[in-house]
Amino acid sequence: MGLHTLAVNQPARVVDLAEAEDGDESLLLRLMEIGFLPGESVRIVATGFPGPDPLAVRVGQATFALRRHEASKVLVETGARP
Repeated sequence: MGLHTLAVNQPARVVDLAEAEDGDESLLLRLMEIGFLPGESVRIVATGFPGPDPLAVRVGQATFALRRHEASKVLVETGARP
């Protein structure tokens, strides 16, 4: 599931980044550089008002603002880990 589908404060872990599409290579590289790597804890801490953008996203100990399109490239899993 994409990070953009999480509810506010729902804990999750990054599992991967989506496949690169036209022009997405630089976006995926930037996401990796700022910490969206497999195994990192992640959650949405707030959403924009009155619209849906941006999302305030906490990854590890850092908080970033992402557009929903950018957050959709981060694949996550929820629930307990084995």
